[in-house]
Amino acid sequence: MRTLVLNAGYEPLAVVSFKRALVLVMNEKATVIERVEGDPVWGAMDSYDRPAVILLTRYVRVPGARRVPVTRRGVLRRDGHRCAYCGKAASTIDHVLPRSRGGADSWENLVACCLRCNNLKGDRTPQEMSWELRVIPGPPRGMQWTVRGTDRADPRWEPYLALAA
Repeated sequence: MRTLVLNAGYEPLAVVSFKRALVLVMNEKATVIERVEGDPVWGAMDSYDRPAVILLTRYVRVPGARRVPVTRRGVLRRDGHRCAYCGKAASTIDHVLPRSRGGADSWENLVACCLRCNNLKGDRTPQEMSWELRVIPGPPRGMQWTVRGTDRADPRWEPYLALAA
């Protein structure tokens, strides 16, 4: 069970385990906003509500320019595991401008690619192959990219994630 953590401005900060959330609540660093009904946490002396959403008591600033790190898994996820050249299932990533020609490991230069297209393209650009990109590569956007764990959101989180969008 996971818990959504909000700052005092109701901005989503993180997704943590219910144990971590309960520790924050018990140390009076957070309050429970939404709880899981009928599933209490039993302690030695008492039972506690299992938190689904907690609110930190102190304001924590969310950095506005939070940059998502470039990873192979992230590029595949951003492109929906579809090849940017043929549209088939992708299992590799490709540099649009090859690294040997100065292409960077950036969101703007990496695309998901199937093994066949990746091998055919080799060390050339899509223009040299007379290929067209199906997607325009760029940094991913959305709450699921800036707050880890919200891609598998609990239905109780929806109102709070919608506020931040």
